[in-house]
Amino acid sequence: MTTKLAPTKEKGGAQVLARTDELRAVLKRAAEESEFLARLADDPQEALREYYALTAEQRAALASGDIRKIQSWVGELDKELATWLWCRLCQEKW
Repeated sequence: MTTKLAPTKEKGGAQVLARTDELRAVLKRAAEESEFLARLADDPQEALREYYALTAEQRAALASGDIRKIQSWVGELDKELATWLWCRLCQEKW
């Protein structure tokens, strides 16, 4: 799978790439591991604890299911990678 980088004005291209990879890793893991998906739904901050490269803003976007914000960082998501976000939007937890 080729990683697409969304345009960014941030400095430190390696850091931006690492964060993009981390975001994609979280989304992929949520799509593949039902246990992780459940933990992400129950306590997003705890489930994301091991993803050190993520910023507070990225963690918040993942926790809330902010598809637009996440796609602005990683580009258009395919159906698999959007699994967690659609699950989060279907929940009544806000």
